[in-house]
Order: sequence, then C-alpha cells, then structure tokens
Amino acid sequence: MLTGKQKRFLRKKAHSLKPVFQIGKAGVTDNLIKQTADALEARELIKINILQNSMEDKHSAAETLAAEADASVVQIIGNTIILYKESSENKTIELPS
Repeated sequence: MLTGKQKRFLRKKAHSLKPVFQIGKAGVTDNLIKQTADALEARELIKINILQNSMEDKHSAAETLAAEADASVVQIIGNTIILYKESSENKTIELPS
C-alpha cells in the first residue's frame, strides 16, 4: 500500500508520461492485463487511457488491472489511470519513505 507522500511523488513523476495503453469498447481483456503486467515490470510507472467508446467504468477497470497485475493505483484523473508496481529486475524509481 502506498502512502500519501509516495503517491504525490509518483503523480509528479507520471505527469510527463504518455499513456502506454488504451481501454476501448472491448474493456479490460486478458491480453491487456498481460501487457500491463509486462509494461509495469519494464517501466514501474505507466499511464492507461480510457477511450470515450469504452463501456468500462474507470474505477472498476483500474481496480481490475491493479489486482490482476499485482500493482497499485496511484491516481485516476479524468479518463487516465496511473499504475505503479515495483520492478523485480529493472528497479529505477526510489520511493520516499
């Protein structure tokens, strides 16, 4: 579980990132979950954009992706989800305590 200080730090780092994935009308699929987990292992911090034609609720989509990829939801703002997971091999982000 991330603390408030850690979430602020991650939001600041994620500000300049571009969305890596988009959730469309197909919603959260198994393929999207696998790709999200792989991207989190490589990058640790990613943005995911939810398109207008998606029937998926942004909060349920964020919770599903976070649970399946074993990640933490940093923020849901507008139609953008920010996820963080500490990488086991490519650790680059040092969280404040």
